[in-house]
Amino acid sequence: MKTVEELDVRGKKVLVRADLNVPLQDGRITDDGRIRASLPTIRQLVDKGARVVVVAHLGRPKGEPKPEFSLAPVAGRLAELLGQGVAFASDTVGESAKAVVAALGDGEVALLENLRFNAGETAKDDAERGAFADRLAALADVYVGDGFGAVHRKHASVYDVPRRLPHAAGGLIATEVGVLRKLTEDVQRPYAVVLGGSKVSDKLGVIDNLLETADRILVGGGMVFTFLKAKGHEVGKSLLEEDQIPVVLDYLARAEAKGVEFVLPVDIVAATAFAADADHDVVAAEAIPADRLGLDIGPESGKLFAARLADAKTVFWNGPMGVFELEPYSHGTRAVAQGLIDSGAFTVVGGGDSAAAVRTLGFDEAAFSHISTGGGASLEYLEGKTLPGLQALED
Repeated sequence: MKTVEELDVRGKKVLVRADLNVPLQDGRITDDGRIRASLPTIRQLVDKGARVVVVAHLGRPKGEPKPEFSLAPVAGRLAELLGQGVAFASDTVGESAKAVVAALGDGEVALLENLRFNAGETAKDDAERGAFADRLAALADVYVGDGFGAVHRKHASVYDVPRRLPHAAGGLIATEVGVLRKLTEDVQRPYAVVLGGSKVSDKLGVIDNLLETADRILVGGGMVFTFLKAKGHEVGKSLLEEDQIPVVLDYLARAEAKGVEFVLPVDIVAATAFAADADHDVVAAEAIPADRLGLDIGPESGKLFAARLADAKTVFWNGPMGVFELEPYSHGTRAVAQGLIDSGAFTVVGGGDSAAAVRTLGFDEAAFSHISTGGGASLEYLEGKTLPGLQALED
């Protein structure tokens, strides 16, 4: 892939596909990590005298403008972090966008409104998506792909626009790909993987592939209850994907045959309700009461997981161990994060909720080797899938 360093952009309009899909609450940004991750490429282009046109999505507005998914708050925060003005267009390819882009001078920055306010951005029909890509491409001279969190999507701004313009990868994408190669092609062993989050079904492909590459797989979060049920244990009212039990049993059998160690919790924090103030107790993982639901791995499991990470040379973590947003159920995730740090391994936090947990729980991001901005994209890369956004940048 060509990189930004190789582009002559002075005086040119550069369309930057960034990942600015930040969480909002009452119109306020609650975690600006993705905006900060986009800054180096934008600053580099500004310093090179480009006229920078940033495009991104936020949420799932399903092809029509919805005020709660406006990127306006993001424009304000981007301006603060950049230390310069950011012009904001109230549409993506309409009159406002055209006027804002036309008014840009060298080294200036604009952000266009949410790409997904346009049905063509996510259309499965190639012609509809292509027509929107034509309008986006007409705004610029050069394309820079830097939204790693979206490269697994065959969307207009990710896949079709770079096929219409001279293109290069931004620094964020170049870094992400380099890190993921260390998890697939140049792995230092032992290689431990920690998987959490709510559903086994979200991780099926990556578990399947990791059985070929990982030495040790630690499972927590809501997905663990399907594993516990597969082993014949009571899981009470905990999250359960009963239809995935045969798949889980197959994974456990294959892991044993290949010598891949599966590590499951030995205790669980089980509560009477999904609430911070609900009655909750630590119970054995094989003895969750029928009227309770598991909301975190227990303290002994936290120690066990940390111990199984201690000698690792490479660790990939994707998915929290419990409902970390609620303090009583945050301790398992905290134990795993600290375990990664203490291991001294090459540690990769796989985006999404895991990255949010690191920041929410007050850990220093610099204590980890890499915090990815793309959970889904990272997982699909580790599954061995071809990612449309990377493919388009390589062409």
